[in-house]
This record gives sequence, C-alpha cells and structure tokens, in this order.
Amino acid sequence: MNLLSLYLLLLKATATSFSGLTSLPVIHHDLVVTRRVLSERQLNAAVVAGRSGPGPYGLYVVSVGYFAAGLPGALMGLLALMTPAFLIIPLARYLGARADRPAIRGAIEGVLPAAAGLLAAATLPLARDAITGPVPAAIAAASLLALIATKVDVGWVLLASAAVGLAAGAF
Repeated sequence: MNLLSLYLLLLKATATSFSGLTSLPVIHHDLVVTRRVLSERQLNAAVVAGRSGPGPYGLYVVSVGYFAAGLPGALMGLLALMTPAFLIIPLARYLGARADRPAIRGAIEGVLPAAAGLLAAATLPLARDAITGPVPAAIAAASLLALIATKVDVGWVLLASAAVGLAAGAF
C-alpha cells in the first residue's frame, strides 16, 4: 500500500475519533473491508498489541500501520496519531469559546451516540473472528463481566486472558 494513502486513511480515522478505539470502525472499514490490506486477525493483533502496552489507547494505530506496510507503515501510523493532537489546539480554542451555544452542544451530543454505534459495528466482526469456540467465548464473557462489574485495568484482563489461553493450549 502507498505510504501517503496509508497515512491519510489512518489520519482520517484518528482525526474523526474521540478517543482510543473509536477510530477502530474507520480503520476496519478502510483497511479490512474496502481495501483488504489487513485481515480481521491482523487488526485484532494490532488492537491487542496497542492495548497491552503502556500509553494511549489509540496507540494500536501504529501497529495497524506496521501490519499494513512494515516499519514505514508504523511511522505513518505514528504520524497519523500525532497530527490531530497538533490540530486540536486551535480547534479547541475556537470551540471552547463557543461551547455554551446550543448548536455546538447539540452537535457534540449527536456525534457521541454515532461513535458508540460505529464502535459496536466494528467490534462485532472482530469478535466473530476471535471467538472460535467455547474457551474463547468464556474468555470474552469473563472479560466483559470483569470490565463492566469492576474497575480492573484492561491490561490485567488481557494478561489473565493470555494466561487462560496458554493454559488451554491456545484452544
């Protein structure tokens, strides 16, 4: 894949997301569904790699770039991840002065549920690819319950899931 195209696609995803994994639906659609640059499994691996280590939740974009185009792709992912941070400063200054306007508040309140729906739409195909039997289904269910019912860190859930997968002989 052309590195400039990869950067622009990843930039579109990171610039239109609110945090971390909300860029996932755009990346899934552009790189898995439309262009078939990544497989569902590679996208799953990129998300796990990005969420397993320290740093921001959106860091998985660097792994996506790596899976798409090696080290140069990882650099494009990093640049795409950093660019919105530099652009948000003037935008926040502009919108911050106008945040009390009903139109601005209404637009923000309208986009948040749309982002939640997009995230669910991108997550379901990844779940279908990852949940291949009873052990993965049990891991998924236990992880969901642990994250909903407790304040356990995502890293511990991933570590425990890896341990269960290892003990189960990788299913």
